[in-house]
Amino acid sequence: MKTDALAATGAAPEGWERREVPIALPALGEEEWQAMRGPVLSGWVTQGPRVAEFERAFAALHGVEHAVATTSCTTALAVLLAALGVGPGDEVVVPAFTWVATANVVLHTGATPVLCDVDPATFNIDPARLAACVGPRTRAVMPVHLFGLAADMDALGRAAPGLPMLCDAACAAGTGLGGPAPAGTLGLAAAFSFHPRKVVTTGEGGMVTTNDAALAERVRMLVNHGAQVSEEQRHLGPRPYLLPAFTAPGFNYRMTDMQGAMGVVQAGRLPGLVAGRLALARAYGEALADLDWLALPPLVPGHGWQSFVCRVLEDRAPVPRDTLMERLQALGVSTRPGTHAVHVLDCYRERFGFAPEDFPGALECHRTSMAIPLHNRMTMQDLDYVVACLRAAGRG
Repeated sequence: MKTDALAATGAAPEGWERREVPIALPALGEEEWQAMRGPVLSGWVTQGPRVAEFERAFAALHGVEHAVATTSCTTALAVLLAALGVGPGDEVVVPAFTWVATANVVLHTGATPVLCDVDPATFNIDPARLAACVGPRTRAVMPVHLFGLAADMDALGRAAPGLPMLCDAACAAGTGLGGPAPAGTLGLAAAFSFHPRKVVTTGEGGMVTTNDAALAERVRMLVNHGAQVSEEQRHLGPRPYLLPAFTAPGFNYRMTDMQGAMGVVQAGRLPGLVAGRLALARAYGEALADLDWLALPPLVPGHGWQSFVCRVLEDRAPVPRDTLMERLQALGVSTRPGTHAVHVLDCYRERFGFAPEDFPGALECHRTSMAIPLHNRMTMQDLDYVVACLRAAGRG
């Protein structure tokens, strides 16, 4: 592949010294490091009291009655589908533009993921297209709060009345804390991620949130092999030598107590982390407003700002998105596509026979979305450098 001439120079914009600005960095420090000493020194490193503390803190922050920790958002979604009995012959509606895990978990149950197109302005599932995706075999809808912007749950509920909404809230820790409703309260249940690119992290890890007590109880049981009591309850109870009853075949999706200890600290930081990201997002909005070839994400109340994802408008941009990303990389500014259109990925295109034009909104996002650096270790000087590089790289 021929290298772009401007990208090959790697020279910083005039008036700037070259710097490196990563796409994301976790906001971790001494407090998280010290928090993990307790589980390590006590010897209780599997799921235990620190995980339970993290669950309580996360539930309180997100306005829900129940939170159940898991190994990842993917397993959180998987256990929700299992708890509802989704399986072969069923269908679950998922957005056509999302990280592939959203669709994968449906396939792994034996059910069929039905793709619904998205609105490029929000990157979220388009409520106007949902009704056409619902049929007699539909068991659930799985909206994604992509990049920290909550999906329009009221409109989705009107389009698919009576169907459970299982929200993929992988990007949405902190979403809605300053808006209408926290992400954890939306739908029947939500699944969060604590991957290092998310607002709060435990390295890997996930969380199920719900206000449905019966669902929470079943999820908690399935996360722990289907046992009726947790390992902590059994070991600390009067008869630890007796194994628990197992009434359903479950999974081992338990979070470690080291992750739980880190999560407690991160949960305490969450409101401040969201506020810091909002300040950066507002600064980007002001600094980039005059670039008519760059569509910016909406600045709306409650946006959690897991990422700052733009669209490089193909009919206006002086250079294609991929050329722009190549130039920015050469200048030290990391970018990424927002995510991918599921229907153009080989494993889905070949299995279901999708054509690229089947989901035009998702295809547009696939071709034009571009995340620029946004994280809590960024300085305003970093942001100004990113803006200067965007302007320089966007010259034809």
